[in-house]
Amino acid sequence: MKRALWQGLVAGAAGVVVMTLGEKVEQRLTGRPDSHVPARVLQRLTGMRERPRRQPVPVNWAMHVGQGVLLGVLRSVMAHAGLRGPWSSAKFAVVRLTNDQILENATGVGAPPPSWPRQELVVDLVHKTVYAFATGIVADVLAARSGPGPGQSHASMRPGRRSDVDPLPRDHAYSR
Repeated sequence: MKRALWQGLVAGAAGVVVMTLGEKVEQRLTGRPDSHVPARVLQRLTGMRERPRRQPVPVNWAMHVGQGVLLGVLRSVMAHAGLRGPWSSAKFAVVRLTNDQILENATGVGAPPPSWPRQELVVDLVHKTVYAFATGIVADVLAARSGPGPGQSHASMRPGRRSDVDPLPRDHAYSR
């Protein structure tokens, strides 16, 4: 678990960097301003005083980066269990979006996505999906160094299961 923890923090950080770079490029092209929802969520979660006219940029960055880095641990645990590749990253994208929505809606900062303007919804879905896949690639690569996960080993023992998803190393006990 220690390995999954530190690798998840690294994977989550990589995902945040890729997502943020994508957001900045998109904002330059579309003229969309920065969102301060992360700051408002963190302020409400921690009881910090909210200042409607002044947007606390460090608080915004703390939530934006912190949330992404911490969620990377879950994706790393998935990878170590053998849940790797695009399917697992797609599942993780749903978790990432759900995490945002729980925090935003529970604090009263956000509204359910079906109520959003479609363009805003698409932008959010794209950026969070980019985060999930970037995080997944890094988590999968780091976990692969440890060999197959338990789920992959089990799949290799079952007739009819695909063995090309993440092949076992030749010296693995089940490949003999």
